[in-house]
Amino acid sequence: MSLTAVYQRLVRAERDDQSREDQQATAYNGTRQLVANALQATGDQVVNAKTVLPWLFTALGVPSGLIALLVPIRESGSMLPQAALAPWVERTRRRRYLWVLGAAGQALGAGTMAFAAAALEGVAAGVVVLLALTLFSLSRALCSLAGKDVLGRTVPKGERGQINGLSTVLSGAVAVTLGLGIRLLGGDSSNPIVLAIFLAVAAGLWVLALIVFAGIREPDLEPATAEETEGWAGQSVRLFRDDAVFRRFVLARGLLLVSALAPPFVVAIAAQAGGGGLSGLGPFVIAQGLASLIGGRIFGRLADRSSKNLMTWGAAAASALIAAFLLLMLMPAVRDSWWIYPVTYLLLALIHTGVRVARKTYVVDMAEGDQRTEYVAVSNTAMGVMLLVAGAMSGGLALLGEEVALVFLGILGLAGVVVSRTLPDVSKG
Repeated sequence: MSLTAVYQRLVRAERDDQSREDQQATAYNGTRQLVANALQATGDQVVNAKTVLPWLFTALGVPSGLIALLVPIRESGSMLPQAALAPWVERTRRRRYLWVLGAAGQALGAGTMAFAAAALEGVAAGVVVLLALTLFSLSRALCSLAGKDVLGRTVPKGERGQINGLSTVLSGAVAVTLGLGIRLLGGDSSNPIVLAIFLAVAAGLWVLALIVFAGIREPDLEPATAEETEGWAGQSVRLFRDDAVFRRFVLARGLLLVSALAPPFVVAIAAQAGGGGLSGLGPFVIAQGLASLIGGRIFGRLADRSSKNLMTWGAAAASALIAAFLLLMLMPAVRDSWWIYPVTYLLLALIHTGVRVARKTYVVDMAEGDQRTEYVAVSNTAMGVMLLVAGAMSGGLALLGEEVALVFLGILGLAGVVVSRTLPDVSKG
């Protein structure tokens, strides 16, 4: 079976307006992006600031003050620099090489974390891992920016969401295997060597990913000039001021953080209930993998139909799930049952999978050419700021109890429903 036939079995779309040569080119580029993104997403299951890295810090005796920095560094570090990086991307003719550079940085960051897990402990281990995570996140910012631009250049509308979704499915299958491995090898005691091995393997996955991505064939388009990309800060302000649709999208995306910020609080409540050593990490990694495995392809197709509607329903589902979880926590018998925590985490991760695929597809579909790069960069930088603010607010409320923070996030999700409904539908349908 030819590569084109395999690709078209995986990615369904109307191709009546494409020539045979265009279909072959799309299949070649789409398959490479699918594989590279799947390898990257698989590595993400290991370098996870919500599950694996906190468990590692606990095993290494890292102070809790450093543990609190994991999620802010991981999430905001990959978003904040993007507006500043956008001019560089726009002035680059072959943008796949920027993704390759970013993947190399992520491989180096994961490898450094593996070294720290195997050879260090306490504050020293924590500082080295946080520095490596900073490099990792900054490198991810470059991959995020360049990757969406390459996707928009080489794959037509109606197929982009499915590529994102299929990559998520493949990584989910590996994550389930990883979770089972941690569950079986971890035992009742914390063992950082096991996690060091997984981190080293993750570094190798990024090396494979950059090799695959480097083979993509981009169209020969003229890059922007230095004069056209001057003053990125002013351009970002003008974009927010003049583009009402973009403004609403960024606001909606910020309110959709409910599905991203809620899971760590569920894990924290579970830890208080007693999860038991490294083996307690396994169910949450498995839950994350199952969410990707179940939701990736389904949500990819739904995003290609209407990424706006998928974002709206995702926000509503996240808020409803948080409300149900908090009500169940009022029942002592349920609160003492360990199963409720990984199941809730699974459902939240499933919803977040849909929201993530939807908003990535929406921003790629809403613009063309270098405007797409600007949209992605500015929205991600704005999200980095909003993430720090929302994270600080929810973290402060968590001092009153994780349940209070979850109530706050549930309210954010309801506001996200209202704002998302006002967005235009930009998908192919």
